[in-house]
Amino acid sequence: MNDIQTRNDLEKLLWAFYRKLLADPSINYIFIRVAQIDLDAHMPSLTDFWEQMLLERNGYKKNVMQIHLDLNEKEKLTAEHFTIWLNHFNATVDEMYAGNIAENAKTRALSIATVMRVKLADAL
Repeated sequence: MNDIQTRNDLEKLLWAFYRKLLADPSINYIFIRVAQIDLDAHMPSLTDFWEQMLLERNGYKKNVMQIHLDLNEKEKLTAEHFTIWLNHFNATVDEMYAGNIAENAKTRALSIATVMRVKLADAL
């Protein structure tokens, strides 16, 4: 398996990851009913975010924390939601890529999930 190297690699990873999330009834309602996500429209921003995190390319301009604070106002995001999200993310990375950047993706995902859980708990 190759490592994550390009924006195209990230797009493939993110599409596969979101297919898993949207197929999982324990979490898909957040994306479908609560956030009413249009994945085609949202994917460029998601890719920008991960490209900035992993490939050190600037381009993400949104406040990712505020987006999740707003979502948390509509539906409480629980520790279980973050665990499910992280498990699907890690599994998808492991199925598709291997190498330093792939491992960094999983480390960053854990860090992001942890910080968001803490900040969302503080927001209550």
